[in-house]
Amino acid sequence: MELLIEQAKKFQRKKISHMSTSDRVSASREAKELVLKINEIYKKNKDPKLMEIMKSITNKKRKTEKRLKGLISTLQHL
Repeated sequence: MELLIEQAKKFQRKKISHMSTSDRVSASREAKELVLKINEIYKKNKDPKLMEIMKSITNKKRKTEKRLKGLISTLQHL
C-alpha cells in the first residue's frame, strides 16, 4: 500500500504541460490504473486520505484528457 501511495504522489508531482501526445495518453492510462488499485484498498478500509488521493489523480487525469481531446479535435479540422 505504501508503494502505491508513493506512486500516486509521484504521479501528482508530474507536470502536464509540454507533454507530447503519447506522454499524455500514457499519463492518462497510468492515472486510471492508480485510481483502480487505490479504490480496491479504499473499499476495504474506507480511509479518507485514499479518497483524497483518488480525487486528486482523477482531477489531473481529466485535465490531461481535456488537452488530448482538444488537440485531437483541432487535428481533425485540418
